[in-house]
Amino acid sequence: MLPSQEASKIYHDNYMRNSRAIGVLWAIFTICLAIINVVVFIQPYWIGDSVSTPQAGYFGLFHYCVGNGNSNRELLCQGSFSDFASIPSGAFKAASVFVLMSMVLILSCIGFFALFFFCNTATVYKTCAWMQLLCAVCLVLGCVIFPNGWDAEVIRDMCGEDTARYALGNCSVRWAYILAIIGILDALILSFLAFVLGNRQSDFLQEELRAENKDFVVSRIEIRDTKDPRYTLQRFH
Repeated sequence: MLPSQEASKIYHDNYMRNSRAIGVLWAIFTICLAIINVVVFIQPYWIGDSVSTPQAGYFGLFHYCVGNGNSNRELLCQGSFSDFASIPSGAFKAASVFVLMSMVLILSCIGFFALFFFCNTATVYKTCAWMQLLCAVCLVLGCVIFPNGWDAEVIRDMCGEDTARYALGNCSVRWAYILAIIGILDALILSFLAFVLGNRQSDFLQEELRAENKDFVVSRIEIRDTKDPRYTLQRFH
């Protein structure tokens, strides 16, 4: 084996080992992002009551539970994504759609993992990177639009008269909203990492092709025996 071929093989083995390790971590955190998306979409704990609110309750994207003001703090739950009319605010409806889109995108990205066995690795990474970036954009839109619906009457009844758009009054932000923000950061980081992995794969393939072509040219150089008049020094490029 020529020295250049041996060096190329060592570089290839090291690169593939590191690339697989980073790719596995990327896939694991992508699955975690999908779980975060599903939880954020389903759970109704985006905002909720506090010790100073006149009523108990909590709100999600489309499902919410509010009390009747009695001391037993019994909650009446309403709202369903399948029944848009039951969602108390148009902003909540729009936020629900965007978060649903982000969930579909990241679940589709996981489904695209199967293409690693059939398609070019760089292409799959870049496709997933764009999907994760769009997932982050949808989550951002959902988180930004959701507070625009805080002036709904049912929320004002629970959170107090000071409640308005982007002003939560006596209520507080709950863990699902915070988890959605964490999901945005996660999606952006994973998208950036997927772009890097995809570009590295493309660059490596190009370098590998150039090295193979160079070795092929070198191997075609033939030196004939100059003592025999029938042969001359020939180089085939």
